[in-house]
Amino acid sequence: MIFNRRSLARIIGVCCAAGAIAPVLAEAPQALSADDYARAEKFMPYRTAPLVWNTADDVTWLPDGTLWYRTLTSSGSRFVLFDPVKNSRQPVFDQAALARALSLSTGTTYDGAHLPFKTFELSNDGSEVTFDVSAKHWKCKLNDYQCAAEQEKIKESLSPNGKLAVFIRNYDLWIRDVTSGAERPLTTDGIKDFSYGSEHPAAEHSHGPVVLWSPDSRKVAAFQEDKRGVREMYLVTAQAGHPTLQAWKSALAGDEIITSIQRVILDVESGTAVRLQVPAEPLRSSSCHALHCGETGLADAQWSADSSKLAFVSTSRDHKNVKLRLADAGTGAVREILDESVGTFYDSDISAISHEAVNWRYLSNSDEIIWFSERDNWSHLYMYDMRTGKIRNTITTGNWNVLELLRVDEKRRMLYVTGVGREAARDPYFVHLYRIGFDGKGLTLLTPEDANHEISMSLSGDYFVDRYSKPDVPPVAVLRDARGKRVSTLEQADITGLVAAGWKPPVPISVKARDGVTDLYGLLFKPTDFDPAKKYPIIDFIYPGPQLGSVGSRHFAASRGDRQALAELGFIVIAVEGMGTPLRTKQFHDAYYGNMRDNTLPDQVAAIKQLAQRNPWIDAGRVGIYGHSGGGYAAAAAMFTYPDFFQVAVAESGNHDQRGYSDGWGEKYIGLLEHKSDGSTNYDEQDNASIAKNLKGHLLLMHGTLDDNVPPYLTLLVADALIKANKDFDLLLLPNQRHDYEDEADNYATRRRWDYFVRHLLGAEPPHEFQLHRPLGDADPSDWQWW
Repeated sequence: MIFNRRSLARIIGVCCAAGAIAPVLAEAPQALSADDYARAEKFMPYRTAPLVWNTADDVTWLPDGTLWYRTLTSSGSRFVLFDPVKNSRQPVFDQAALARALSLSTGTTYDGAHLPFKTFELSNDGSEVTFDVSAKHWKCKLNDYQCAAEQEKIKESLSPNGKLAVFIRNYDLWIRDVTSGAERPLTTDGIKDFSYGSEHPAAEHSHGPVVLWSPDSRKVAAFQEDKRGVREMYLVTAQAGHPTLQAWKSALAGDEIITSIQRVILDVESGTAVRLQVPAEPLRSSSCHALHCGETGLADAQWSADSSKLAFVSTSRDHKNVKLRLADAGTGAVREILDESVGTFYDSDISAISHEAVNWRYLSNSDEIIWFSERDNWSHLYMYDMRTGKIRNTITTGNWNVLELLRVDEKRRMLYVTGVGREAARDPYFVHLYRIGFDGKGLTLLTPEDANHEISMSLSGDYFVDRYSKPDVPPVAVLRDARGKRVSTLEQADITGLVAAGWKPPVPISVKARDGVTDLYGLLFKPTDFDPAKKYPIIDFIYPGPQLGSVGSRHFAASRGDRQALAELGFIVIAVEGMGTPLRTKQFHDAYYGNMRDNTLPDQVAAIKQLAQRNPWIDAGRVGIYGHSGGGYAAAAAMFTYPDFFQVAVAESGNHDQRGYSDGWGEKYIGLLEHKSDGSTNYDEQDNASIAKNLKGHLLLMHGTLDDNVPPYLTLLVADALIKANKDFDLLLLPNQRHDYEDEADNYATRRRWDYFVRHLLGAEPPHEFQLHRPLGDADPSDWQWW
């Protein structure tokens, strides 16, 4: 399910469900104009993001202890190089000169304040930068500002000493000498469906080689991925003539054969391979529902300091059991160190945003393991003896959660961790940074401000950049030392232009959950011309989890998807973190384990009712809901489960039946598929098609026809059930679109979704074929923040 973001879509066809909509109030407009839509578009991310100036984005620490970041000004962007020791700043490079060189090389005119990239790689000696523009990889020398396009960049894993790189060719791993360019195979026995180092057969989705270099750059930990016998999934392109078939191996929940891995350690010099002496394992990790999460390389594996041993975690197919193991790199012998089992699912990362953290550490110099567990209902760290597998002491305790173990200072025996929920009277989702000793003593708050803190630590650990903000308070970026002392203010955001454009912040809200006791938190968006004497329909934006929630990070964002833009059309829009989402207690997170169709919906209904009781300007008789991916599944389920409460829904790219989605997803959050004596399974009542007959209101289903994350036929199954039940509904299939809609399709889909709520919930006629103007190719997630 489904980590992605953004927008939605609308319809092919006509429909009206009888008797579904409450009478439209007399005050509702008969029609909205193009000017009304244009005013709403002012609050889309591509319009608001350029109005937030003087932020420190894309903070990147360099090996020499300096850092660079990008900041936006009223006249364009600047790349700033900052030296913490000298407390000085300067341009990373001459942007005007680079723009001239790039313009000459590409034939497209650029200016220095509006370079066509937001991030880059700076060589260790600072002599050149590399970046991607227009699907090409560019390298520019900074001594004479000459730019040249390189061949298509091969995704590689660079050795610690910077001399060698591992990459995938066909089904094997290869080694490239960085200086000479010479290449040679590192493995030679890879074959189709039993290849090395990659989790996805499609090059455009590959993260490159999933490997882990040893500290001495002489060995590579990897795996051979076994898809033999795994069944295939299929998509076809929409085109004139014969379509192109896209087929890939993908196991589903309950499949007898799923993708597995065989772990191996490769000697770079000799080319020999040592197979670890453990059975083949399912493709799982403790930090997400696959083995590779984000851009972190091989998850759940860590080398000893002397490169002689490899610690790794093996996760069971259902995610309920994890085993920490230690392998001898020379012989492949494996020793089991510790084992943990839970009744639902084990996570070593509950951070909810990136799922790239693996919060255990192998301390080979002292034969210790720092272990992450939610065994006491909160996520905390524990110290174990590596030799005996016995616990030495608890490191962190209390009614709060450790999110990420950022740094281990073995010399001083100190840890640096981010956490939530510890600071009283603050939003429990605000992230703070702490320091604590290995012995569990000396817990110190390093980020004192009542705000959400985004941390970027230097490679040495001597400094960190702290960008703190709230959903309604713009960010400040400061440099602090390891003790938390403020060294310098890097940037303080200026939202003068944003406010001048009419922007108003979302309103933080708190309500009670379905149980009437548990506090839930979220955001509420009003029209900027809000009139408390009016009655507004309410629309619920939903992403039900379980791996993240509807609100996401509590940092400042000029726009959160189109929430404010939609409100501008005459709605109240909310996003509420229901029970079953992370960052609270383990019990809270497990609230609907085994019953995915719950989707936090009882909490969403409870929240809307409470908000309407408190605020007479909310019309609880006109309720809409929308979401993408897991949110699409939830939005449709809302219409089928609460047909007399929700009147209008837009459900995009939903995983409506977990039997047709990734095995790692359903089996983590529902459990293994079980066949009952009556022939049914524990998954049968999780799908939306089985209750589609309950539809009363207006439902718009949409899906990209080349969605290889959530297959489009999951939406078609719901459509088929609605047809068989003789229910009116709307359907839009976006030709050749993946899980995230792009460019013209994204603009079109967003507009059609706005039309749907305006027409069926507001009771007004939208302007005819309004054209949104989001720049094509603008898919920067930092601007969009779909959740």
